[in-house]
Amino acid sequence: MSSILNNIDSPADVRKLDMAGLKTLCDEIRHYIIECCATNPGHLGSSLGAVELIVALHYVFNTPDDKIIFDVGHQAYAHKIITGRREAFRLNRRHGGISGFPRMEESPYDAFGAGHSSTSISAALGFAEAAKLRGETFRTVAVIGDGALTGGLAWEGLNNAGGSNADILIVLNDNNISIDDNIGAVHNYLLRITTDPFYNKVKRHIWNRLGDRRLRSWIRKGVIDIKSNLVRSYGGALFEALGFRYFGPVNGNDVEQMTEVLERLRSIKGPRILHCMTKKGKGFAPAEADPTVWHAPGRYDPVSGERPAVKYAADRYQDVFGHVLLELARMDPAVVGVTPAMAMGCGMNIMQKEMPDRVFDVGIEEEHAVTFSAGLAAGGMKPFCNIYSSFSQRAYDQIIHDVALQNLPVTLCLDRAGLVGEDGATHHGCFDMAAYRSIPNAIIASPRNETELKNLMYSALGLSGGPYIIRYPRGLGEGDGWKGRPFRTLPFGKGEMLEDGTGAAVLTIGPVANRVLEAAARYREKYGTGPRIYDMRFLKPLDEGILEEAAGQFRAVLTVEDGALKGGLFGAVAEYMAEHGHRIRLSGKGIPDRFIAQGTTAEEWQDCGMDGESIFAEIEKLMSF
Repeated sequence: MSSILNNIDSPADVRKLDMAGLKTLCDEIRHYIIECCATNPGHLGSSLGAVELIVALHYVFNTPDDKIIFDVGHQAYAHKIITGRREAFRLNRRHGGISGFPRMEESPYDAFGAGHSSTSISAALGFAEAAKLRGETFRTVAVIGDGALTGGLAWEGLNNAGGSNADILIVLNDNNISIDDNIGAVHNYLLRITTDPFYNKVKRHIWNRLGDRRLRSWIRKGVIDIKSNLVRSYGGALFEALGFRYFGPVNGNDVEQMTEVLERLRSIKGPRILHCMTKKGKGFAPAEADPTVWHAPGRYDPVSGERPAVKYAADRYQDVFGHVLLELARMDPAVVGVTPAMAMGCGMNIMQKEMPDRVFDVGIEEEHAVTFSAGLAAGGMKPFCNIYSSFSQRAYDQIIHDVALQNLPVTLCLDRAGLVGEDGATHHGCFDMAAYRSIPNAIIASPRNETELKNLMYSALGLSGGPYIIRYPRGLGEGDGWKGRPFRTLPFGKGEMLEDGTGAAVLTIGPVANRVLEAAARYREKYGTGPRIYDMRFLKPLDEGILEEAAGQFRAVLTVEDGALKGGLFGAVAEYMAEHGHRIRLSGKGIPDRFIAQGTTAEEWQDCGMDGESIFAEIEKLMSF
């Protein structure tokens, strides 16, 4: 690590640098991010593109007193590095290390936590109004990417903030379009005028003298029209119409220009937007050339950018979903795919490549994705809407009112169910089963392997109502040879006995069944006998035949699930046993009632008491009852 970054322990140290030092610091931070992420993978491309923007923000604003609120946090690595976490960044996203996203508990510089998009504007407005009510003078800045600006929550925040006259600066980090050099001189001249303190002082003075509301409205319209014709081709007129002062676009990868513009904007009051153009993957040629792959590339050579070939021992669940969806679409012309900006992440890009007109990527808009799917279903189509489990929580209202209440046949495929590893608490799919189990008309299923996922998806073709929720984990399947097996319809609400036994019954759901089988095999090898094991397959409707059988033949029953213990399978079985008067000893293993920190999935399972050793110990206890 070079000398300047080595001496940066807080933003106060950044503010001591001259412009040459700031430029060098940006280069060093970028090199450090590349070096660290090469061996400890993370979200690379967005953070490389936002280095100068973040350094300039901390240089101009008095953090942590002034608040910088990041949207998502994919771009916040430079922020973490210069706010006292330089060495800790080497353990970014690791068990016991720092989070890959802003987290209030982690640092006073993380003004607001984030793990998904479109929250920053609403949160920043809250800070700004709180400062006003408390008579405090801190400034509030929201940093939001152009992708996150597609989310409905962002526009709700914009609408409220623009009409509030709150002292809030929104920095739009736009990394999709490069700045046009041909208009550089005129653009820079107009930018200097619109951010000039004298210009803004005169403008406020004249504006305050204009008491007539109609005259103000007429002048505002004229000014907006003029600006639109000059420099607002990037969309500034829209923000102005919402009540914001729009500035830019500026080169967000030019730290000198960024500090100059931010200095000017700091003294301007009211809601304002600074439009910054940045290059995703800036400074690392492979990441600049392919920003999609290098958003989160895994391990790579920090010099050449070469990524080691990954050979999977089994197919990933997301790839199984993608290939099966394409096969179903070939079979049935009514099948369509819907995804909120994660076609590649969920595997829907496989169908998208062959049938682009039947795959709808709606942007980071989970609520819209669900209601759009409901409309497709009402119109006679068979939509498969794929959302990461934790992000589906944003569409809870739509799942209830637009799908379930109208009993529409929408198949919701919830990828990344259960514990997901290094992304941590914001991304774990812990709550889906507990959240959706109480919804009328809902069907909830979880496959224990790839073949089960294939057949659960195939069964959706005969769906008459819904929602039909299929949840499955991130990562590799079991390698069960699913590709060569024919489709089979799985009746809703029917489970399966996986292994007969005596003494106790274990009810499982999802891929955790495979760890239960392994633990039971160890027990059988040690003691010569073992429990009976059922794969419930469906959380709703429950297979009451299995429950009656278990309650009638065993004194002790254990449930094991890869979701929240409270309200999930354990809750459903406990309710059934109590309602039907079955007096048995019932215990459960699942994700406990707390948020689980980042780490490998193996570390997280151990943290939750869900690893093989813990399940084995629970079976031992159960069998001795």
